[in-house]
Amino acid sequence: MENYALITGASKGIGKSIALLLAQKGYSLLLVARSQTELQQLSAAIQQEYKVEARYLTIDLSVPGAAKQVADWYTGLAVPLSILVNNAGYGLWGHFDGLGLADQMNMLNLNINAVVELTHYLLPALKSQQQSYILNVASTAAYQAVPTLALYSASKAFILSFSRAIRYELKDTPVSVSCLCPGPTDTGFVARAGMDAIAHIAEKFNMPPLKVAEIGLKGLFNKKPEIITGFLNRMMAFGSRHFSKALVEKVSAGLYKV
Repeated sequence: MENYALITGASKGIGKSIALLLAQKGYSLLLVARSQTELQQLSAAIQQEYKVEARYLTIDLSVPGAAKQVADWYTGLAVPLSILVNNAGYGLWGHFDGLGLADQMNMLNLNINAVVELTHYLLPALKSQQQSYILNVASTAAYQAVPTLALYSASKAFILSFSRAIRYELKDTPVSVSCLCPGPTDTGFVARAGMDAIAHIAEKFNMPPLKVAEIGLKGLFNKKPEIITGFLNRMMAFGSRHFSKALVEKVSAGLYKV
């Protein structure tokens, strides 16, 4: 029986890298993202190179009801699901009251609602396997409040907490839940978040998305609850837990100053 993995945000960055690595391992893929052209190209390349099935669905998961459409698409395919990767997400940079509310709510719909809904819809399929996995992609921003990235860091803190909670709830089932918390990654996040003014700083700490994906999948298959990429990022997460919140927030505010 084929093993299938469903990956959101699969057209580029970490999601694309995870797709390629899973294809190398023999997984057939269900790819979900907004860009039809990129998904078409990725799907064709994977099928040609790795001889596995790679189907795709073009959809904007930030739109209410989109997660249900993805779930219905999956159900119609009638294939077994072994891995769910909730990778789609983005950030907005700026003061909370200076950013448009509609834009911020759109971000929350993608970063939080889509993850929760898709996980809920697909859990029955995952629980029906002998072994299955969920990988939710958060960020090192999940470990502290980040001024000028207020809702982004809050949304990733939600994903981390949500992942750990359902991991415990599912401990007696075949489903293992992990949360991947990368630091700065060369994915275009800085540009989409409107952080061009500090792009030169981010570039110094960027990790290639393929490396992040390799670390993430290794941790996933080892059933780790949290996967933080890179020594420096692990030290920063450790510090956020042991230093005062006021100090951590002051440091974060200095790094991401508008």
